[in-house]
Amino acid sequence: MTCGSCSARIERKLNRMPGVRAEVNFAVEQAHVEHDAEVSADDLIAVVEALGYSAALPTPEPVTEEGTESTAADEHSGDETAVALRRRLAISAALALPVVAMAMITPLQFTYWQWLSLTLAAPVATWGAWPFHIAAWKNLRHGSATMDTLISLGVIAAFGWSLYALFFGYAGLPGMQMPFVMRPIAGEGLHHIYLEVAASLTVFILAGRYAEHRSKRRAGSALRALLELGAKDVAVLKDGQEIRVPTGRLAVGDLFIVRPGEKVATDGVVVEGTSAVDASMLTGESVPVEVGPQDPVAGATVNASGRLIVRATRVGSDTQLAQIARLVTQAQAGKAPVQRLADRVAAVFVPVVVATAAATFGFWLGNGLDVAGALTAAVSVLVVACPCALGLATPTALLVGTGRGAQLGIIIRGPEILESTRRIDTIVLDKTGTVTTGSMRLADVVAAPGQDTDEVLKLAGALEDASEHPIAKAIAAAARDRAGTLPAVAAFEGSTGLGVRGEVDGVTVLVGRAGWLGSELSMPAELEQHRKEAEALGLTPVFAGWRGQVRGMLAIADTVKATSAEAVAQMRSLGLTPVLLTGDNERAARAVAAQVAIADVESDVMPADKVAVIKRLQRDGRVVAMVGDGVNDAAALAQADLGIAMGTGTDAAIEAGDITLVRGDLRAAADAVRLSRRTLKTIKGNLFWAFAYNVAAIPLAVMGMLNPMIAGAAMATSSVFVLSNSLRLRRFQADAQSPAPGPATEPPAAGTAAPGRALQATGGTRSG
Repeated sequence: MTCGSCSARIERKLNRMPGVRAEVNFAVEQAHVEHDAEVSADDLIAVVEALGYSAALPTPEPVTEEGTESTAADEHSGDETAVALRRRLAISAALALPVVAMAMITPLQFTYWQWLSLTLAAPVATWGAWPFHIAAWKNLRHGSATMDTLISLGVIAAFGWSLYALFFGYAGLPGMQMPFVMRPIAGEGLHHIYLEVAASLTVFILAGRYAEHRSKRRAGSALRALLELGAKDVAVLKDGQEIRVPTGRLAVGDLFIVRPGEKVATDGVVVEGTSAVDASMLTGESVPVEVGPQDPVAGATVNASGRLIVRATRVGSDTQLAQIARLVTQAQAGKAPVQRLADRVAAVFVPVVVATAAATFGFWLGNGLDVAGALTAAVSVLVVACPCALGLATPTALLVGTGRGAQLGIIIRGPEILESTRRIDTIVLDKTGTVTTGSMRLADVVAAPGQDTDEVLKLAGALEDASEHPIAKAIAAAARDRAGTLPAVAAFEGSTGLGVRGEVDGVTVLVGRAGWLGSELSMPAELEQHRKEAEALGLTPVFAGWRGQVRGMLAIADTVKATSAEAVAQMRSLGLTPVLLTGDNERAARAVAAQVAIADVESDVMPADKVAVIKRLQRDGRVVAMVGDGVNDAAALAQADLGIAMGTGTDAAIEAGDITLVRGDLRAAADAVRLSRRTLKTIKGNLFWAFAYNVAAIPLAVMGMLNPMIAGAAMATSSVFVLSNSLRLRRFQADAQSPAPGPATEPPAAGTAAPGRALQATGGTRSG
């Protein structure tokens, strides 16, 4: 494909097939096709080839041994194309330069100079412009026209008239001189040659095509770099022996060794060893993360210090790196609504331009200008109106913007997301795991009068050990640390967002919210007072009871992330109103909100009610973005006008989100909005200049005020401008790359603080 009209024609033809929905992207040279089972890939390829183009299926595995070879092959193929294009450009430019110089500088026009010009220009107009002529001929055979048609017609017209003037006119006479003029002169057609137009036009278009090729490859370099991050081979442990094998041969469950300085071969869990892992190339996070046994590690991250033994949990296309690459590729292959308009314009633009050029030729011929003058004006129209800048305006900006986002750990799922970021005015932040670390810790245990603290913790911990909730894990871990072993649980039942019930040592125990327990158990006044004090400190009180009475309170602490307050300030600077959403109680939620300077708080929200909160805000006229990481956030992320999923969360949340943040830093959400808006602004700027160029240049060409050589230079320059403007997105920087070291606050260990002590900690609930 050589321009936007090519991609529009292929897309239109594919979509005419029954059961096929296709999007063809000119910049990345890919088609994304959804089709019914009756349609095969061979059928799709046959349709593309029938139009005069070629097509092949992409490599399905981007991060395997085979995928690496394919990537290298693609890189080599791209280099070969660039080398061939550069060679054609260099030779054509060397031949064309003397031709242009002699045509523009009268003192250089010696006797028979025109014949030397013909000798030099002929290879340029034929061999140099051969790719355009071939493409134009293929399009003609299929009854269509593209940018190559316009270029080929322009070169042939200028060169053909020059031959006619040399052999059948007066231009071939000895001593002929020709001043360089911007406008054709009536009656001088058979005295003038336009070899410099044919030669310079070919060189300018080749230069533009070469610049396009290089710029498109630079635009896609971020994704190619991402695909090449993976390790090429790995040391696998087999029966105590190290065996070096290609990464593509790793299987789930294999143990492999990662030495200091080596890349982690695939996603896995550390079995032995401790180290700091640098994930900056994958997440954009510049501070290495400390890992030890049972900690997860991602493929393509770098082991900075110690020796690790890792068990592979995901390989091939299931790894985090492969998922990121797949999301970015899908986003780059999509089309923004504004691009669809540009494609529709490009699809009809070329035929309209050919008709305009013919009308221009007829107009000037009928108004007294000779054939050569009328032909010059028509050629200017053909050349200056080429819509290549229009076809490149949107996809190149999207290519660079999404690629840069991937480098910063920001995955934009599709081009339509960009428009959403422009309109949002409210951003809803899930508390646990988003604003806070989500790493719950037991801060205190308070027993009711006459009860033993250790017994309260043991029975509550045994019951919570059967639950997967973060609060439950915190209580169970503290109980196990104190008691060593925990009793077995029978008849376990859970009420989402409220609490759990079960039999421990023959006693029916309930652990959960005060309101939930209050319907079955009586609450001592002393514990009620402790609850109020804990909530005032931002702790989450969880109660345990049995045999008709609440027996104790367990205060749970979560920690506000060190970067959350800065992230909220950045969101405000973008014109967004932050809202804190949590299932926690009002006082604990307000304590967290105060630490990060959020005024609007939605508390006591059950998981099923989060969607209702988003809908209510939307009914109030707000355009809402939602940031979350839990499985219970997935529905709210889907309901929001813009869903931003923290990649440290669950796969369900990531699937539901429009933007995925690979790292768990909330500042990345603000960076994602800024990058999306910057990309959208670049797209609109590109389209403005592409349209403005054609709107301004075509009338000048129609009026005969534009020399074809200048028209060719202007057309090539417009494409290079659009590409260069898009490449500026590569310089986009996150506001802050690294968080302050350590958590914002460290909650004390269980039992070390009385409820009245000022604890700089925050709470969390079963609803997140």
